Amino acid sequence: MSRALIVVDVQNDFCEGGSLAVAGGARVASDIGDLLRRWSTRADVGPAYDVVVATKDHHVDPGDHWSLKPDFVDSWPVHCKVGTEGAGFHPNLDPQPFDEVFFKGEHEAAYSGFEGRTTSGDDLAGWLRARGVGEVDVCGIATDHCVRATALDSAREGFDTRVLTALCAGVAEATTAAALAEMTAAGIEIA
Repeated sequence: MSRALIVVDVQNDFCEGGSLAVAGGARVASDIGDLLRRWSTRADVGPAYDVVVATKDHHVDPGDHWSLKPDFVDSWPVHCKVGTEGAGFHPNLDPQPFDEVFFKGEHEAAYSGFEGRTTSGDDLAGWLRARGVGEVDVCGIATDHCVRATALDSAREGFDTRVLTALCAGVAEATTAAALAEMTAAGIEIA
């Protein structure tokens, strides 16, 4: 059974200095970048990954997902707008040895990487299955939003799922704790 690493939304707008910054985002980008550099040279990185993929918020006009008066539950400041620097991967991820990138939320809110598609239209679940993946590690930003949604969908899709909390950043302590409890209850391993 193959194992995949899913790197969730490690984009400039979600790191310090971005329009929807999460404290610790740049550190997480750096730590994931270190892991990816070791993986790309096949150095010892702990679990052996057969594939490494990333997800990106990829908003053109996501409707009321963006708001000038966001409630930070269902609506948010403008972020990850296609064509802006904020939509790009954080530079701490360079080089980016991703086998594929899944873009989500072009015209709607999209939290889970499993809502994303490649530029050729492949969905994440199908892409992983086509490569024999049965085990998935999830990391990225934010623990209590897109990491949570991606991990829950991964488990629903039947993948053995683990969240690497040392490689995640959460928005708030209370919502992160609630997300970790929800993921644990869904059978997801929290590492």
